[in-house]
Amino acid sequence: MQQLHAPLAALDRNGRGGVPMLELRDVTFSYHGANGVVDAVAATSLSIRQGELVCIVGPSGCGKTTLLRLMAGFLKPATGVVLDQGQPVSGPDWRRGMVFQKPQLYPWLSVRGNVEFGPRMRGIDKTRRRQIAERYVRMVKLWEFRDARPYELSGGMQQRTALARVLANEPHTLLMDEPFAALDALTREHMQDELLAIWRRIHGAVVLVTHSVEEAVYLATRILVVSHRPARIVADIPAPFSSASNPRDPREVKSDPEFVALREHVLRYVWT
Repeated sequence: MQQLHAPLAALDRNGRGGVPMLELRDVTFSYHGANGVVDAVAATSLSIRQGELVCIVGPSGCGKTTLLRLMAGFLKPATGVVLDQGQPVSGPDWRRGMVFQKPQLYPWLSVRGNVEFGPRMRGIDKTRRRQIAERYVRMVKLWEFRDARPYELSGGMQQRTALARVLANEPHTLLMDEPFAALDALTREHMQDELLAIWRRIHGAVVLVTHSVEEAVYLATRILVVSHRPARIVADIPAPFSSASNPRDPREVKSDPEFVALREHVLRYVWT
């Protein structure tokens, strides 16, 4: 079974991998709108390293999702380059798995069938893909619903299925576009903790776009704040809570004065 992440490269002096999982170098993006050319992304450079959980926040319509789609390869930059482990990105690739705001599931397939779909398309034999599917369906705690169809699942269960389907391809980077936005508050908090548990197990990189600054502060190891359009990174802020050696109860974390102070610090950048 292919490893979920590449072997560790030589570490730099900060203990991070020498070659980023993903890198944007002076990337810009524009498109033709109803009133002419729209500059969506200003010259932007950033890197995502193995083991990081990076959250991107900013005002509505600022270009957060555009940045994520450039990383995924769904969009091509006007100038600059997107690199996947040092190699130019020319289009979508299963090594960069994308989880969307609304679960993109095949309604005629069961939970297990949806999770097996990627390995099947990659030519993995039936026995092996069944093993892969079982691993990730169990990881997202849906094994007892493995034969259910998407319409039989709650919104949170559908999103967990979508997450398992992406993980079954064993990408080195997980890209998530507001995956919990449509969920109720309690389910959203549960999914945040599920994501943290999975991230701690897979040791890959995660990039998550969110409108919720609180969610970003709770989940991230780094928070990237994006300006009003055209998007540019105005702040790159470390966050300590998701990588704490002794994880605490979510309510305790979110009421911690240090958590509140960091949330307000990030919000000041977002509101600027």
